Amino acid sequence: MLNTRLAIFLMLAWSLVLLGTVAAQDAGQYVILNAQYGSERNHVDVTARLRELARADRPFHVNHDTMAVDPDQGRSKSLRVFARGPNGQERMFEFPDGSVFDGAQFRSWNRGDWGNQPWNGGWNGGTYNDAGQYLILSAQYGDERHHVDVTNRLRELARTDRQFRLDYRTFGVDPDEGHAKALRIFAQGPNGQERMFEYRDGSVIDGAQFSSWGSGAWGTASWNGGWNGSNYDAGEYLILSAQYGSERHHVDVTSRLKEMARQDRVFRLDYRTFGVDPDEGHAKALRIFARGPNGQERMFEYQDNSTIDGSMFRGWGTGEWGAGGWSGNWNGAGNTGDAGQYLIVSAQYGSERRHVDVTSRLKELARQDRQFRLDYRTFGVDPDKGHAKVLRIYARGPNGRERMFEYQDGSVIDGAMFRGWGRGDWGGPNDRWSGRWEGEERERERQ
Repeated sequence: MLNTRLAIFLMLAWSLVLLGTVAAQDAGQYVILNAQYGSERNHVDVTARLRELARADRPFHVNHDTMAVDPDQGRSKSLRVFARGPNGQERMFEFPDGSVFDGAQFRSWNRGDWGNQPWNGGWNGGTYNDAGQYLILSAQYGDERHHVDVTNRLRELARTDRQFRLDYRTFGVDPDEGHAKALRIFAQGPNGQERMFEYRDGSVIDGAQFSSWGSGAWGTASWNGGWNGSNYDAGEYLILSAQYGSERHHVDVTSRLKEMARQDRVFRLDYRTFGVDPDEGHAKALRIFARGPNGQERMFEYQDNSTIDGSMFRGWGTGEWGAGGWSGNWNGAGNTGDAGQYLIVSAQYGSERRHVDVTSRLKELARQDRQFRLDYRTFGVDPDKGHAKVLRIYARGPNGRERMFEYQDGSVIDGAMFRGWGRGDWGGPNDRWSGRWEGEERERERQ
């Protein structure tokens, strides 16, 4: 009798573990609506096939064999998954042939409990990419000295409703050969305020934040702005202070920056900019401390030789900022950059098949409290040579729920959303990571 009870107890316990694991793996933010596989000209609905793969609950490579169909033989294809996020907005996720699909971000993934409603969309989705908050007014491509209007060409690209990587070939024009260029999209937000979005060459443009993106129904009004926009002083951040120098020697340059801002022009940064060299012979930077729309402070760092244009700062051209007393220093005030919502638990770098824990190294970088560009040299290790790699940061949000943030090689990491970032006060021995590459939703044991 005792053995029978013990067996029943163990079976129940194991069932709870399995249920907990299933719930953990199915706790993604997005619920799948539909899946399409193929190319722009030939594609088929593969929602049912994806559901079968999902129930196996393991990563797979996207190709015509996996999807059990080849709708456009001899041509490159991709899997498009259309899903609804926590805010009710639809989003499209695209996985080209050869990419690894793991389903971690989708809710109820391994139950296949999704995609049961009629789908009125197609290859370009239903309301996907047309439900953004910002309406495009104009698009300019180039640099400060040479740029051209590319609104019409961008509209053509938007109507194909797909992501694309930016370079001079995107628009069929190179307005300033041999120099770094960018795409500037000027748009109007829900409150009527204009905002500029800048994408450097090499960036991926997906249009998710722009309304009527896929229909190209925008940019019809006459545009009175130029490279710097018609409302150049409508940035989101209000400057509090500006410091120039290095960690050991730096000076306050708020007043001098204000003089330059009133000229409302772009300038290149070096020690001559401010008429002072606080640390001769050493690399220096300009740190601008500003307050965002939510009242949170943030630090923007510009290395010598960077170009400063002020587009993200409110009142830039009028110099109406930095009037209040600044009680901070080189590392900011009020733990600038340390007030994010998410607390880091672990950081992993690599690919699906080979990855390493880089929590300690990321902590060292975070304590410098500056932005950095990601590649294998960032962490001094290349866990999967010759293959694309990513940084995955696993963090706990204000509701205690875990979330995974993924950054591709080439991305810029600034840590603004993570709590305790600048202090490196996270991912300690009392918060060990028992998850895996795909992440694991778990609740921390209460003491």
